[in-house]
Amino acid sequence: MNDFAPYLERWGLVAEGPPITRRSSRLLRVRYRGEAAMLRVSTPEEERSGTPLMQWWDGSGAARVFAYDDGALLMERAEGTRCLAAMARNGEDDAACRILCDTALRLHAPRSAPPPRDLEPLELRFSALWPASDRYGGTMRRCAEAARFLLAHPEAPIPLHGDLHHGNVLDFGPRGWLAIDAVGVLGERGFDYANIFSNPDLDDPTPPVATRHDRFARRLSLVTQAARIERQRMLQWIIAWTGLSAAWFLGDGEHGGAEIDLTIAQLAIAALDG
Repeated sequence: MNDFAPYLERWGLVAEGPPITRRSSRLLRVRYRGEAAMLRVSTPEEERSGTPLMQWWDGSGAARVFAYDDGALLMERAEGTRCLAAMARNGEDDAACRILCDTALRLHAPRSAPPPRDLEPLELRFSALWPASDRYGGTMRRCAEAARFLLAHPEAPIPLHGDLHHGNVLDFGPRGWLAIDAVGVLGERGFDYANIFSNPDLDDPTPPVATRHDRFARRLSLVTQAARIERQRMLQWIIAWTGLSAAWFLGDGEHGGAEIDLTIAQLAIAALDG
């Protein structure tokens, strides 16, 4: 609890339960001025860059930020009982996809205030893909080609969540479905929608959802209609994004995740070429 102690005192928090440890952060359920809140203490710079973006969204499409500094974030806590991953695995994948698309639309909506300045450019976000495509070739090379094309012919950049998937959009009860854990990226909105297609299988592939051909085709139809993104461009974003995600997994030695991503990439390539 030592890493939480300064924030418990500074922000007048009351702990509710034991800490939760993740790869990139530690979480603690707390009460803040009588409200259910979550305290997150993180170290990677990637995690911190999304905090000003979460504050900029001001609770519209995302959890409200109560307080933050360079290493910690205090935000409202989800207390609803529904789960998008469970919905996707139990015959409600259409509904889960629509909720994710609706959340993205709310996050991408124009705001009156200027966005944070330190958002990561999408070109930088893709830096892991280039060496991976040279090393592994094959599908990875095709993913890199799609990414290079999209980055060379961009649509107007906007602030993006950067990691929008089933585990990062939660049930906040009366407040509806809201995003958490933004990375904070500046780029074309198709990047956020592409993240939907490999999930929730990247978290747990049993039973498979994302890698099923029928589910992929159905998702493609739903997402392109909801996002109003042309089908060919959405397929290119899926190919590019899955290649980047696979590159990250391969860099960490996690070949199972890379296999899922590359399966989705191959489905998208077949749809694009067909």
